Amino acid sequence: MTMFVISLAVLSQADAALQAPKSNSIAERQRRRTALLDGMQKVMGLLPPKSAEPLDLRIESEETLERVVRKKITFVPEKGDRVPAYLLLPKKPVGKLPAMLCLHQTVKIGKGEPVGLGGKPNLRYALELAERGYVTLAPDDVNFGDYKIDCYAMGYASATMKGIVNHRRAIDLLQSLPEVDGTRIGVIGHSRGGHNALFLAAFDERVKVVVTSCGFTSFPRYKGGDLTGWSHKGYMPRIANEFGKDSRRMPFDFPELLSSLAPRAVFVNAPTGDDNFDVTGVRDCVRSATPAYESFKAKDRLVTAYPECRHDFPPDVRKQAYEFVDRVLK
Repeated sequence: MTMFVISLAVLSQADAALQAPKSNSIAERQRRRTALLDGMQKVMGLLPPKSAEPLDLRIESEETLERVVRKKITFVPEKGDRVPAYLLLPKKPVGKLPAMLCLHQTVKIGKGEPVGLGGKPNLRYALELAERGYVTLAPDDVNFGDYKIDCYAMGYASATMKGIVNHRRAIDLLQSLPEVDGTRIGVIGHSRGGHNALFLAAFDERVKVVVTSCGFTSFPRYKGGDLTGWSHKGYMPRIANEFGKDSRRMPFDFPELLSSLAPRAVFVNAPTGDDNFDVTGVRDCVRSATPAYESFKAKDRLVTAYPECRHDFPPDVRKQAYEFVDRVLK
C-alpha cells in the first residue's frame, strides 16, 4: 500500500509539471530554453567551449556498395582524442547534399549497426538514408565499438556530455565536407541514440530535424520514477550522486526539452509496447510541447508514430520518418 501511494504522488507531481506553459512569447521561450540548458548542465556537467583543434579527418578504409561508398574514418573532437566513425556517401551525388548524423543504440558494435555491419536490420538507418541520397555519418559513442576512453579522467562529469561534445564536432565535420550543404543537417537515433539526438539538438541549433526512436519518456514515467538506469557511468552519475535517482529532484525533463526545439522538426517513434520508455510518458511530453509548436504555427513539425510493437523501429515507421526528413531537408 505504501508503494502505491508513493507512485500516485510521483505521477500527480509529474502531471503538474507537464502542464502547458501559459505564455509562449519569444522572451518567455528564451527564458525557458536557458533554464532547460542550465538544468541539463547541472546533471551532465558544463558544456565546454568548442575545440579549436583541426578535425583532421583520416580515412582508414573504403568500400563501394551497390549505391553507397562506405568509408571508415576517424576525426578529432578535441585535443588528445580521436573518434572512430563511418562516413557514407551516395555513389552518384548531384550537387550539395543534405546530411544526417546517425547515432547508435546501446550495442557493442556501436557505429557498425546503423551502417549495416551487423546488429538489427531495423536499425540500419545510416545505410538506408545514404541510399536515399543523404551523406550520413555514424560515430561510435563513448566506450562502444572501437572508441575506448575514460571521459571522467578527461574532466567530464558525464559520458552524456562527452557525447554531446563529440556530436557537435561531428556536425562540424559534416559541414566541412564538399559534398554537404551545411545548412541542411539533421540527426537520427534509436534508444541511446534517440535521446542523444535530442540532447545534441538542444545545445546545437544547426540541427534542423531530429528523429528520435524509442529515445525517451518523462522521468517520472521511467521505471516508476526510479532513475537508476540513467545514473551509471555510461550516462549521468550525478543523477545518483546529487539527485538521489529521484525524478522529482531532476532539474530538467523531456517535456521542456521537446518544447525548446520548436519550431525545428522532430519525429518521434514511440512503440506502445516499449518496456524501457513508457509510451504514456511520451504522450505526456508531446502534449506538453504541442503549444510551443502551435505558437509558431508549426504543429505539423512535431510528428509522433505509436506502432504496436516493443522497443523497435519497424520498417513502416522508418519510411514515415525518412519521408518526414525529406520534407525538411530536401
